[in-house]
This record gives sequence, C-alpha cells and structure tokens, in this order.
Amino acid sequence: MNIKENYESIMARVSAACARAGRSSEDVIVMAVTKYVSAERVEKSIAAGVKHFGESRNDGLLEKKHAIKAPVYWHFVGRLQSRKVKEIVHECDVIHSLDRASLAKEIHKRYQGETPIDCLVQVNVSGEETKAGVTPDKLENFVRSLETYEHIRVTGLMTMAPHAKNPEDVRPYFRQLRKLRDDIKRLQLPHAPCHHLSMGMSNDFEQAVEEGATMIRLGTSLVGNETGREA
Repeated sequence: MNIKENYESIMARVSAACARAGRSSEDVIVMAVTKYVSAERVEKSIAAGVKHFGESRNDGLLEKKHAIKAPVYWHFVGRLQSRKVKEIVHECDVIHSLDRASLAKEIHKRYQGETPIDCLVQVNVSGEETKAGVTPDKLENFVRSLETYEHIRVTGLMTMAPHAKNPEDVRPYFRQLRKLRDDIKRLQLPHAPCHHLSMGMSNDFEQAVEEGATMIRLGTSLVGNETGREA
C-alpha cells in the first residue's frame, strides 16, 4: 500500500469538504490510527507527512512511541481503564476518552506535568449500549465537575458514530456533537475551552469535516490493516 498516495488523496478530500463548509483545511487534524499496523508503517506515515497518531491500546502506544524517535503527536483514543492510566498519562499528548469521574480522578492523581494534560470528553450521542461515553443530558454537569482537577484541561469532545453503509446517515450525530461542543464553549469555563471535535473515521470523515470536525481518526483508509482483523 502507498501511504503517501493515501494521505494526499485524503487531504484533497478534506480540503474539498472544508471548502463546501466554508472552512480552512488547516483547522482539521488528520490522525492515523495505528492499532492494526506496525511501527514500520508508522515511520512510512511520518515520511508521507502525517504528524498525529492515535492508539487505542496501552501496549500499542508504548511500543510504537518508544520505537519512533520523530517528534510527532500521540493520542490515546481507546477506552482507558483507570488502573492503566499511570502507564500512558505521560506518554500521550491528548486523551480522547475521558468519560467518568473515576477516570478523571486517576488522571489528575497520576499526571505530574507542568501544564494540564489535554483531554476530550467522550460523548455517547448515539445512545448505543455498546459504546462508552457521557450521555448528552449529563455532559454539562460532568464538564463542570472537572473544574476541581487542575491537571486536566478539557479541550474538546469526542464521539464514536454508529457504523452505517451510507455515511449520510451519521451526519445528525456529528451535528449533535457540534451543538454540544458549542454549548460548552458558551459557558466560558477556564478549565474547558472545548474547541476540538474529534469525530469521523475512514467511512464518514467527509461528513464529519462538513459538520465541524477538527480531528478525524483514520485507520484503514490511511495506513491500512496488517493484521487481517476487522478495523
């Protein structure tokens, strides 16, 4: 697979989606999700121009970060167990899956950086029982409660949209997350600037960008899948 060609094609599609929405493509971070690929393929992605990488497993993040010496950004995008926080809290730049008070407490306890760690609150906008995340009706109270944790800065919201054959079917979920993000921004909470929207994957990222995504998480369409498992 030619990652450079994939990346150039994706960037062109992102630019076109931004143009349709009256946005600048510079406002969108293209993240390569590397759960199913090797560190070697990460190296090829860096050579192609990718600067942001997402991992959903602790061991995957640690293995690849320690193998890669280039100055790139690492995002933890999977469900994070409280007992695993200490392993990765100083190894990633952004945590995308803050969804409960116990996790916030553990991140605050374990993080020792000079500035707060950037976290995105995961929101379950679809209501699917199989997906993690704060429900929309509890989002504001949850974000307000994080004010007591000075080691955490809420820089945005994240969601996992339902899988659909027609990507247009998930557009309402992206639109809802954007509204929720805007509602939090209007509160002007010092600990929660909440400017990012992490939404959109390989099959629906254009719709996500049109609806305001600032981070899209791409696996198979960008870096492929070396395991044969379903991404």
